[in-house]
Amino acid sequence: MTDMTMPALRRERRGFIVPVFAARHTGSLLAVLYLVVLVTASLAPGLFTHVDPMAIAPREAFQGPSVSHLFGTDQSGRDVLARVIHGARQSLLLGISAITLALSIATILALTGGLGGPVLEKGVRWLLDVMFSIPSLVLALLFTATLGSGIIPLIVAIGVGSSAGYARIVFGQVLAVRHAGYIEAARALGHTPTRIMVRHILPNAFRPLIVMGTMGIGQMIVWSASLSFLGLGARPPAAEWGTMLSMGRDFVAEAWWMTFFPGLAIVVTMLATTIAGRSLQRVIDGRIS
Repeated sequence: MTDMTMPALRRERRGFIVPVFAARHTGSLLAVLYLVVLVTASLAPGLFTHVDPMAIAPREAFQGPSVSHLFGTDQSGRDVLARVIHGARQSLLLGISAITLALSIATILALTGGLGGPVLEKGVRWLLDVMFSIPSLVLALLFTATLGSGIIPLIVAIGVGSSAGYARIVFGQVLAVRHAGYIEAARALGHTPTRIMVRHILPNAFRPLIVMGTMGIGQMIVWSASLSFLGLGARPPAAEWGTMLSMGRDFVAEAWWMTFFPGLAIVVTMLATTIAGRSLQRVIDGRIS
């Protein structure tokens, strides 16, 4: 093979790799694209619709999907598409806030139990066992019933209710890293406990948090929609996906679009965050190709 053919082969190889990469990661690319559009819609809904999601038009109530109303209208004549688009902001806010609270609680419990000594370690283990004995959704219902309905109580209920699962994962990571050889080497070199925690324990023990946080946003949105569906979340007629499901459940037979489109938004968002989280895990593990 001559030197003259090498550049051509490199160009051919690059031209082959790009479509192969795109074919292998089509799902990931679509998931990221959807999430970008979703975040854009939550920040600037006016880019996608100029219809007021709260505007009432009784004469246009229960209209099916059409050119004028792509997702139809609800019982008060409100445009369902506009409500789904504007509802992205509140649903994403719920999901991101709840997962942030859950991971924060998990971090505090993991550090307390993993680095606080034998007594605190046993205490955290006992607390996690108690929290795991109660189903997360039931625990969230208890918090919501105690704190009342609304956005803030809903975030607290979901965040606290789901924190035990994340705490157990991070707690195990902290325990594994705590006894690693490089930690013993750092102690032998005279590094302070604070430096060891910041430079070694935290980066290695909490790497899974990035992936768990990404994948958890969709799960939090599903849980918030579940509680809103039961009337424990945002109050009607708020443009929030779970509340829209709750408002449309009495009209499923004659106006299926009232529940179908917000439900579809919830399902697609959860799928997109899950796919994005798994792709991020492959990137972190160096398995992307």
